Amino acid sequence: MAEYAHPESLVSTEWVAEHGSDANVRLIEVDVDTAAYEQGHIAGAVGWNWQSQLQQSVRRDLLSKDEMEGLLGGSGVSNDTTVVVYGDNNNWFAAWAFWQIRYYGHGDVKLMNGGRAKWEAEGRPMTTDVPSYAATNYSAKDPDESIRAYRDQVLAAVGAGNTALVDVRSPAEFSGELLAPPNLPQEGSQRGGHIPGAANIPWGQAANEDGTFKSADELAALYGGQGVDGSRDTIAYCRIGERSSHTWFVLTQLLGYGNVRNYDGSWTEWGSIVGAPIEKP
Repeated sequence: MAEYAHPESLVSTEWVAEHGSDANVRLIEVDVDTAAYEQGHIAGAVGWNWQSQLQQSVRRDLLSKDEMEGLLGGSGVSNDTTVVVYGDNNNWFAAWAFWQIRYYGHGDVKLMNGGRAKWEAEGRPMTTDVPSYAATNYSAKDPDESIRAYRDQVLAAVGAGNTALVDVRSPAEFSGELLAPPNLPQEGSQRGGHIPGAANIPWGQAANEDGTFKSADELAALYGGQGVDGSRDTIAYCRIGERSSHTWFVLTQLLGYGNVRNYDGSWTEWGSIVGAPIEKP
């Protein structure tokens, strides 16, 4: 993993097997399937529910600073804890958690390469025991707005035409045939299509069959082949910001591009904005 720009943001299953129980390490599992954690997880891992714990329940937004402090502190995370996040589906929602943790300034956070699937495929032990950790008084930093894009910023970027836009959804969503993935139809939008000028690079193309990330050279070719090479400001989006968090991780942590934002409003917002420009093939 030393080939990546920030290899410190990624750990192997072997590393987790050796260090996951260290006192200064906290494992956190975040799955698309919110019942998966209860069926078995890595010993010592805390389970976070992306639906109820990683977003506000009434106002559509990320957790507030206070709420993130409560979530991390309630998981036994201190400001000097090494946080390792992993999950199912190639770390789909684990990457969303990583991005949010970074948004509030915790630098020592990592993804487990290959996620839950690789751990299981290697026959490594799992448990149904739920750990209990003493709560801490975690102190978060103010949000790092340089890694997040908002609606008006995206509208301005489309108008200026000088930003690389990456639509990481499936081709059927990009074309407007689908408003959301078939398994998540409740989170759709009013219109289908994509943001004008966006390149369609589905998030899953960044992963190998075993769920690990492709090499830096392969990733640079994948994104660079569609004009996403770090030379311009870049905004990634999907449906609600979770798949694009995965792409944000690839572009910033693995390829080292420093001018990348995740538009977490994504298509559920853009596809419902009155007057917002939309393209279809």
